Amino acid sequence: MPKSSAPSRDRIVAGAADMISRRGLSATSIREMAKHAKAPLGSTYHYFPQGKQQLATEAVRYTGDWVARSLRRELEAGPAAGLSAFLDLWRRIVVESDFHAGCPVLAVAIEEPPADEVPPALAAAAEVFELWETLLAASLREHGAETEQAAQLATLVVAAVEGTVAMCRAKRSTQPLDHTAEQLQSLIAAATRA
Repeated sequence: MPKSSAPSRDRIVAGAADMISRRGLSATSIREMAKHAKAPLGSTYHYFPQGKQQLATEAVRYTGDWVARSLRRELEAGPAAGLSAFLDLWRRIVVESDFHAGCPVLAVAIEEPPADEVPPALAAAAEVFELWETLLAASLREHGAETEQAAQLATLVVAAVEGTVAMCRAKRSTQPLDHTAEQLQSLIAAATRA
């Protein structure tokens, strides 16, 4: 994800997103997030008085908005172009980080929440996934896919890409992205041919 050159708050949020994408939420302290962002710990608590969960929630939303902006722009050319951009974005992240970074939204989503509680960061992750699905489904519908098919295919795209990013990190290879891209493009072509 792009590093923000903006003053403290934005830089801390961007740094937290990057740190979570590499180590997960549980393995990352607010002190480490501040250090990674090159921000004073006092500033971090000033901007995020509720601590780590508040910062993690903002990091998830930051990532979600950043990806959504790219998706909106690329989906103007159609769902196939949007999918290509979505895959390329994650390919760049895993390759440029030497397979150390993935998606902070997924990292937060897979962590075990406390019993009987939905942490704000987890709720934000659900909202982000929903946003990405909504954008993809709308583009699919605009290009001829039936409503239910568009919704299901959008869910499949998000789930497949997120899972593929994790596979790339584990295998230290972009081959899973290549395989996933080919199959998802075929499904989009079939859905929008109707």
